[in-house]
Amino acid sequence: MGFFKELGASALTDKSIDVPTGGVEEGVPVTYVPFRNGIFLSMAAAIAEKEGAEVICIGVVEEDSSGYPDCRESYIKSMQESINLGTKDSTHITIEMPLVHLQKSEIVLEAIAHHVPLALTWSCYQNEDQACGVCDSCRLRLNGFELAGVKDPIDYMVD
Repeated sequence: MGFFKELGASALTDKSIDVPTGGVEEGVPVTYVPFRNGIFLSMAAAIAEKEGAEVICIGVVEEDSSGYPDCRESYIKSMQESINLGTKDSTHITIEMPLVHLQKSEIVLEAIAHHVPLALTWSCYQNEDQACGVCDSCRLRLNGFELAGVKDPIDYMVD
């Protein structure tokens, strides 16, 4: 988190910017961390090339891309092209996005079908010990669980 904290420019990395709790924002939200997925993919590509890996998986969801430009399928595909242009000719990396076209409720159902320990997953933008239940990320998560007909296994400050 040190690098991103230094980068700032986001409610997720700069404590002086409030995390919104009033609903999904129009445009790019203040929780957008500049080029975050690009940074993650660049780091993953360096490791993948070093290790001889051929696939990088990323959990972007296009449902989020209305505000987060780095969650769009077109962006991830362009990163795959750039990664392959910027690595050795013998390196061929594919970026998989298994969740990109799923709704949050479908992700919940897939996770349950694959026995994912959802109690160990986290979405809250405000807290690290107990989910707030009111930030946009908590609300999207809770709505996904509700639409899936499943109770979210994590505790929330607000029900």
